[in-house]
Amino acid sequence: MANFETLAVSVDDTIGRIQLNRPAQLNPLSTTCLRELVAAADWFDARDEVRVVIVHGAGRAFSAGADLASFGDPAGTLPRDAADAGREMAEAIEAMQAVTIAAVHGHCVGGGVVLAAACDLRIAAESTRFSIPEVDLGIPLAWGGIQRLVREIGPAATRELVLTCRPFSAAEAKALGMLNTIAADGEHLVEAQSLAENLAAKSRLTLRATLKAVDAAAEALVSTGTAWSDADALINAMHDPESRAVGQEYLRARGRT
Repeated sequence: MANFETLAVSVDDTIGRIQLNRPAQLNPLSTTCLRELVAAADWFDARDEVRVVIVHGAGRAFSAGADLASFGDPAGTLPRDAADAGREMAEAIEAMQAVTIAAVHGHCVGGGVVLAAACDLRIAAESTRFSIPEVDLGIPLAWGGIQRLVREIGPAATRELVLTCRPFSAAEAKALGMLNTIAADGEHLVEAQSLAENLAAKSRLTLRATLKAVDAAAEALVSTGTAWSDADALINAMHDPESRAVGQEYLRARGRT
């Protein structure tokens, strides 16, 4: 096991786990958590025996998304390195040598959707609710999330879900192509473990070669190379008066300020 503040990271033979581990707060993706996800990806990449890593959340949810504290700040203070931490996280998870499986349940919100999209395969419990509320918060969806969603569900569905911010179900996510499997409630980790065991029995060389080939094809279709500028768009929105007013009203309506 490796020691982290916001994660529980472990390995059992050829299968590893990264658990988002702040269940009382619904596993928010704070800057600390994002940086620890990068460190966890590096930790697993140093272990050649690990062929599959399951990414999941403790408690009642996969993740409530980015930590909203800074978005309620009228001054809009957010250092660029913090604004860019989500992009670095998504790229580190996507680049992992092991096959990554997102096992999603409860709520999967905003940055949590980006984290799931950065994984190679995705399983969700039947009652999972997805949402991408960034535009309602007065900020753009960052972290390379737009590019990854376009890859998985296409531009039209990405526009609609990101612009309207409406919640959507596991069934809709599966129909759009975002999910590989829907599990019965309470069985998402069982399904993920079964899939992980199937994959872990295969050749490490061919698993990695296949991942590299698919990742290269996906990057050629929709490049994430411009995602480095997402942090600047996020910071600009944090300093835009209209965007800040929209975000503060959204948080007030939900008792978050």
